Amino acid sequence: MSGTTPDLNMETILTQLARAREETQKFIAEQHKLMAEQQKLNFEALKVQRERGILPWQVAATMLGAGAALFAAGAGFIKLIPG
Repeated sequence: MSGTTPDLNMETILTQLARAREETQKFIAEQHKLMAEQQKLNFEALKVQRERGILPWQVAATMLGAGAALFAAGAGFIKLIPG
């Protein structure tokens, strides 16, 4: 019986190592998934920051366009009035 004991211990150790390796692979896969999600969120945050910086310019351009449209409408209305 002393001849089989080291084999059983070796098999137990190999089984434990295999389980530990599987758990490690699962952990690594989960970490990669979380890192990809973090990178996606970082890109979205940068996009929001970029849009926030552009927003004042968009408002100014819209106001200029609206002012030009009102001026053109007023000028057109003035031309319609006889006299």
